[in-house]
Amino acid sequence: MRLLAPSILSADLLQLEKQIKIVEENGADLIHVDVMDGHFVPNMTFGPTIIKTLKKITNLPLDVHLMVTNPKDMVKEFAEAGADTITIHQEACVHLDRILSMIKEYGCKAGISLNPATPVETLTLLFDRVDLILIMSVNPGFGGQKFINYSLDKIKALDILKKQNGYSY
Repeated sequence: MRLLAPSILSADLLQLEKQIKIVEENGADLIHVDVMDGHFVPNMTFGPTIIKTLKKITNLPLDVHLMVTNPKDMVKEFAEAGADTITIHQEACVHLDRILSMIKEYGCKAGISLNPATPVETLTLLFDRVDLILIMSVNPGFGGQKFINYSLDKIKALDILKKQNGYSY
């Protein structure tokens, strides 16, 4: 299944409700919220307050992408704010399995994101535990970067594994 998940990263926050309505009317399946902490990536963006605000203006599911150094410290707060899916970076987690369990305990779907140079095989033991796998096609932290072509190979490999093994991510 393919879903359209526009990010609010480049939204005009003064026009956020209007822009959310536009993407809803044009077929968005969910809203992607890039959370950056200034440590895992150089920039800083949104906190749980934006999730609470989005819940007031849309019924679309919210995928909160934590590009942060210590995602386990933020899971509870974002889940309680209204995240439907919490996506964490494999590269930021010492205990990835534990954090996936934590996300699910808070009633959210669990996603894993991989940086461009991180091989898909690092997730082999977790394919049956995740709801979403996000393949980064740019290095995290900045918008407007050049697309990294080998990301397509990773997506194809994940698609083959999913079909061969009946995974649901």
